[in-house]
Amino acid sequence: MRPGMVERREFNYERNGTTCLFGNLNVATGEIVSPMLNDTRTERDFAKNVWRIISLDPSGCWVFVTDNLNTHVSVTLVLLVAFLCDIPFSGRGKKGKRGILKSQATRRAFLEDETHRIRFVYTPKHCSWLNQIEIWFSGLSRRILSRGDFRSVAELNTAILNYITYYNTTARPMNWKYDGTPKIKPGEGKVV
Repeated sequence: MRPGMVERREFNYERNGTTCLFGNLNVATGEIVSPMLNDTRTERDFAKNVWRIISLDPSGCWVFVTDNLNTHVSVTLVLLVAFLCDIPFSGRGKKGKRGILKSQATRRAFLEDETHRIRFVYTPKHCSWLNQIEIWFSGLSRRILSRGDFRSVAELNTAILNYITYYNTTARPMNWKYDGTPKIKPGEGKVV
């Protein structure tokens, strides 16, 4: 990289592996809670992440805000929530066939049920900007990942966890300022 030149990768760039971060933002405090680094992000991995968070307060009420990724409406997650909420589940369905487990829509309806002690709220499609963890991930990417040079996955994981530790020392809830009103009046031009 030199003044006036576009930054480029070296010709001998070597990819040393990847990691998956399950970042869990507590919207009340702004802190990242119980982060989980893993080599995959399957439905079982997500359910394990949810289990780890709930174990912080096993009898508490939990509301998870997620996007519409298919692992967020999985059979494994439905079974976990049913188990943790003491909801009898035998004979309540089969994936692709019937009942609560039949489709993503039926599983989603079960997970969104406001009568459950553990429930999920899903951001609208194409609105990841509403999901506060996406905003946090953007900061992680800008501050740590975009110019990072990591020799191993372990080194990458250490950098991520160190950033989370630092971030949590100054974390605070996000202050939403947009009240939903357009910045211009209808008919006066385009909203950008």
